[in-house]
Amino acid sequence: MQKQLNKIAKDTNFFLKKFIKKQNKTELITPMQYALFPGGKKIRSKILIDIGLLFNLDYKKLIIIGSAVECIHAYSLIHDDLPCMDNDPIRRGKASTHVKFGESTAVLAGNSLLTMAFEILSSPSLKVKENIKNNLINKISECSGHLGIAGGQYLDLSFEHKKISKKKIVEMEIKKTGKLFSFCCIAPLILKNKSKKEIKKFENIGAKIGLLFQVADDLIDFKGKSSVAGKRTKKDQKQGKATLISLLGYKNTIKYSQNIILEIKKKTDKYGFKSKKLLETLNYILNRKK
Repeated sequence: MQKQLNKIAKDTNFFLKKFIKKQNKTELITPMQYALFPGGKKIRSKILIDIGLLFNLDYKKLIIIGSAVECIHAYSLIHDDLPCMDNDPIRRGKASTHVKFGESTAVLAGNSLLTMAFEILSSPSLKVKENIKNNLINKISECSGHLGIAGGQYLDLSFEHKKISKKKIVEMEIKKTGKLFSFCCIAPLILKNKSKKEIKKFENIGAKIGLLFQVADDLIDFKGKSSVAGKRTKKDQKQGKATLISLLGYKNTIKYSQNIILEIKKKTDKYGFKSKKLLETLNYILNRKK
């Protein structure tokens, strides 16, 4: 599993470095690169490639799409760490972008990474039909804005120190994290011109995977060590965050997560051995320490 993640990370970073190198050099390139490289585990890209495997898609095309996803993810982390948001000084084992470069530069670098994702998907590097590119850009935009990451972050902040129902917590976590995973799950189907019904099915699978990822992240915050996680832990409780752990308790949250994996397994069983990689990734997500 780690070998696969390392390969995806290497190939994604290679594409991103090459893409950035072709652009005109500006003062924002350095903080953008700081936030992007060496980057995280590339689990979103791994899910994209796992789903692509179900439909026999070209690995190189998926790496390009995954590179756009990683730009969106990096932008969201920069903004998430800001003092006006979650105020995190450490990210991926180093100083957060705003700590290193200042708040205004961090905001602008995050905005630039967000828009670079659209540049990647519309570029000649991605050799697919224009209507498919348009669909990909439309979907990733939807997943990044008020209907997705930004909207989820708003709810996360507004729920602090309040008693929130399970339904609303799940809705928030799906927006904050699940929507980008949904994009990773439907992008391969968009490439294959699949029906709206099938796309909707995989959009829901992606939402569940995102929920699993967010719950696993909350579990790391609850029990993990900062030195291992590469970021502050045990902060959710201090900040009064609305999480499934705060509602269900630690053990019940683990059971809840295991049920998510079983649910996704049932929905992907028909793809036989091709779904094995996806299930390996899901188990990795739940059992990771960082």
